[in-house]
Amino acid sequence: MSNGAHRNTNPVFAAIAFGSASAFLESLHGCTTLSVVKTESAPATDNPGFSLPEPFLGWFASRGWQPRAHQLELLAETITGRSMLLIAPTGAGKTLAGFLPSLTDLAARGKPKSGTAGARTLHTLYISPLKALAVDIERNLARPVEEMALPVRIETRTGDTPQSKRARQRTDPPDILLTTPEQVSLLIANQHAERLFSGLRYVIFDELHSLIASKRGHLLALALARLRKLAPGLQTIGLSATVADPEELQRWLVPQSPATDALAGRITVAGGASPHITILESEERIPWSGHSARYAIPEVYQTIKDHRTTLIFVNTRSQAELLFQELWRINDDSLPIALHHGSLDAAQRRRVEAAMGRNELRAVVATSTLDLGIDWGDVDLVVHVGAPKGASRLAQRIGRSNHRMDEPSRAILTPANRFEVLECQAAIDANYVGAQDTPPGGDGGLDVLAQHVLGMAAASPFDADDLYSEVSSASPYAQLDRETFDKIIEFVATGGYALKSYERYARIRKQPDGRWRISNPQVAQQYRLNIGTIIEAPMLNVRLTSRKNGTLTGRGGPPLGKVEEYFLETLAPGDTFLFSGKILRFEGIRENECMVSKAWDQDPKVPAYAGGKFPLSTYLADSVRAMIADPEKWSALPDQVSDWLRMQQQVSQLPARDSLLIETFPRAERFFMVLYPFEGRVAHQTLGMLLTRRLERLGAQPLGFVATDYSLAVWALEDMGSMIASGRLDLGELFDEDMLGDDLDAWLNESWMLKRTFRACAVISGLIERRHPGKEKSGRQVTVSADLIYDVLRSHEPDHILLRATRADAAQGLLDIHRLGAMLKRIKGHIRHRALEHISPLAVPIMLEMGREPVTGEAHESILAEAAEDLLAEAQS
Repeated sequence: MSNGAHRNTNPVFAAIAFGSASAFLESLHGCTTLSVVKTESAPATDNPGFSLPEPFLGWFASRGWQPRAHQLELLAETITGRSMLLIAPTGAGKTLAGFLPSLTDLAARGKPKSGTAGARTLHTLYISPLKALAVDIERNLARPVEEMALPVRIETRTGDTPQSKRARQRTDPPDILLTTPEQVSLLIANQHAERLFSGLRYVIFDELHSLIASKRGHLLALALARLRKLAPGLQTIGLSATVADPEELQRWLVPQSPATDALAGRITVAGGASPHITILESEERIPWSGHSARYAIPEVYQTIKDHRTTLIFVNTRSQAELLFQELWRINDDSLPIALHHGSLDAAQRRRVEAAMGRNELRAVVATSTLDLGIDWGDVDLVVHVGAPKGASRLAQRIGRSNHRMDEPSRAILTPANRFEVLECQAAIDANYVGAQDTPPGGDGGLDVLAQHVLGMAAASPFDADDLYSEVSSASPYAQLDRETFDKIIEFVATGGYALKSYERYARIRKQPDGRWRISNPQVAQQYRLNIGTIIEAPMLNVRLTSRKNGTLTGRGGPPLGKVEEYFLETLAPGDTFLFSGKILRFEGIRENECMVSKAWDQDPKVPAYAGGKFPLSTYLADSVRAMIADPEKWSALPDQVSDWLRMQQQVSQLPARDSLLIETFPRAERFFMVLYPFEGRVAHQTLGMLLTRRLERLGAQPLGFVATDYSLAVWALEDMGSMIASGRLDLGELFDEDMLGDDLDAWLNESWMLKRTFRACAVISGLIERRHPGKEKSGRQVTVSADLIYDVLRSHEPDHILLRATRADAAQGLLDIHRLGAMLKRIKGHIRHRALEHISPLAVPIMLEMGREPVTGEAHESILAEAAEDLLAEAQS
């Protein structure tokens, strides 16, 4: 039977949950029935004589406890020398299972001889996506190690670790090092890496599913390939929540080759209590649009009062700040409520985590910084404000409550608007059937590979043939061709053909023996200062300038505020948008500023740019379409939402699951076209840009568009409904897949999107360095450098490897081209048009988005509520 094959067993064991130290011990009581799905290669636990070695067996026996089946199963498999993936739900004791092979091996080794500190090597690397998780695991692992008197030294190494301690760890490492992906890349780029890792036995990857689909995961995969070279006998252990494609994780854990499809072994744990998830019931009317969920603040506060400890998740940092302030505003009981997100000072985050560990807080408002692994026994409720955007993300977050398999996790979803009610219900349905929508990993980033190549040269001279073999053994780079790899080497060595005359881009040199080494020691220093793949999305100042005779004058006047750069990237000169209460004409981006002038248009072309941090998953989008199309499913929805859908059914029609509904209607001397693709804001934003270009050529005189996660509205001076009826506008041709060809290229050339994407690729690849000893480049300085290089490469070397990486990134992330292409293919021949005399009920939310600004308050929401009532009355007339 192949590595991927498995069978079922159903033993009963006492529970070991591995959360906080107190929860860890408390959860050892009681029994839980589990279903363990294991691989066939080494059925060691079928032997009743298989058990934990001493002192583990005695430690458990003295307390009347037994380990769980999958923990023994994983230990038995690793004893045979096999790398393994453990997939288990929250509370199943994944982390302890992952450490058992390491702890038992260290216990058998015994205490190192005195005087051998300088000869010590790392035994186990534990790698987590979060610094806080590494710190939490150190605290939780220390207690059982101490109680069993194991000769094991455990330490953490993160960006917050003092430099003196990090330096000591390179020469006198602990037995187990708990760290993050960036620190691993730093360690393997050190000249002492071979000695440090020569005795490495295990690498444990916690929350592996959260890493592999990102550039951070690509860099970690390359680091793992190097670790295999430094320690050929090492084994990997991946710990993961349930994922859509387990075999992708199994491939990631073991070396790949063109001849084989190698897989790590897999153990899957099923069972445990089903979660209890509800949608918040509010007496207030659910808003038609918006993201604040301010209407539900009183109910959220009451749930905090009714529970011991509540984790409140939101999707963006701005939402976290807003919700935290609103809760404090009504906190008449002075409950201890804290805030936790990535922009906060590290010391403040640690204080919040420590207070949670001591059960001193009643609630924490958090973003994805607390999504993974960090668990406190007293958290008995998760409140998710806003739609989760993905079934897997929701499962991950609600698992933070009641972190025990025999107790149900409890969660309340709080939709911010009516469409989000549908999304929340779809997410609940997906959770109960165990559906997963984790994104696929994809091919490794070329900018990431360039960074890694430089790091390997910083460690020691390398042979290109050997490094190519090593790199292509990493799963994301298994399909990397040699020609592309050689272009990466050339790029790191010279910057590429167009930049090779500049000495500062010559970072590695080929020696007479054919090996590549860094050009000077400063290159290695700069590499270590700039390592990593996380690029914060910047904000740009919006500066008002003026025009005289059609030409911009001066450097601009006072700044009007800041706008997210991702929004400005989509604009072309001449586009108008609403900001600071004014309709502004976009003139361009100069360094780190958005230059605008006053516009006298009645309508801004792209008026709304608020949105969630995460894209709506394809699975949930399809589920929402299915729910809308099936009235039998409406009984699960609040009355005000199901009534809304019934009104739509009467006035127009409902979108079908596999077709596209398009409504056209006149309003306020404008003509509107509203689409309901349900493909996410990014895909809709791209579609809106391309549609307006096509409608312009067809004579519709489009004025602008607005996009949300669920729908898209375009408005024009010409009656698009009449154009469709007369045949002047063919919907099949308008939505033909060829719009992703020349129209897309033309728009990208006019927008700033590729320039900004190139900047991120240039920083990750090391072509542009943000940090220097004792100082750091400002965002403006980085932008100026990136823009100059981008213009040079586009003019003189359009096939440059970084431009190739830039286009790939834009297509996958900023534009969502794959998803948009799949949607255009799906609706081909299935477009349904309804010509209406007035707005439909389903169009009310997106019509309210027109003219909105991202900063909202109670007065503004009151105005929106009144506008919604007027629009709904119009729809029913």
